[in-house]
Amino acid sequence: MRLPLRSLLFCSLTAGVIAIALPQSVWGQATPAPATPAKPPLSLPAKANVVLSDATISIDYSAPSVRGRTIFGGLVPYGEVWRTGANAATTLKTSGALQIGGLNVPAGTYTLYSLPTADGWKLIVNKQTGQWGTVYDKAQDLGRVDMSAGSTAVPVETMVIDFEKTIGETTELHVKWANVDASVQITAVK
Repeated sequence: MRLPLRSLLFCSLTAGVIAIALPQSVWGQATPAPATPAKPPLSLPAKANVVLSDATISIDYSAPSVRGRTIFGGLVPYGEVWRTGANAATTLKTSGALQIGGLNVPAGTYTLYSLPTADGWKLIVNKQTGQWGTVYDKAQDLGRVDMSAGSTAVPVETMVIDFEKTIGETTELHVKWANVDASVQITAVK
């Protein structure tokens, strides 16, 4: 049986309309919608490194910004353990044994927390690693040391951890943010 050309044309057009109306899954794998670009974190990853005569030290942290907020005594309450940065826990790695303040720290990887107060700071060296910054287990503390807390010459918008006054086997670890510069001496030991 032969269909007239007009009927064939109508059937083809109808099939095309039906094909267009069928869901994508009937025709095979659906094309994924374009991904929404992820927003970059507000606190960007940062790193501080120093090479001493008997140890190489690196600190990985996320650097928060002030963004108009009251930091110490506000966002970071006095008398409470702070992750010393933002996001994941701040990590210290040392290739050699250290004395941080009066605390002996064997070679290895640690988490740094701090305890700011209106009268001074303590640096906490913790043996637990790999956790989110707000996960703190006091039972894992290697120890706590006093830090000298002073003022910065100008406000520091984005937190900085750095090493200063490095000579031979000694350096100073500084945490600077807002108007605070907290520091402690570090010595590589044999």
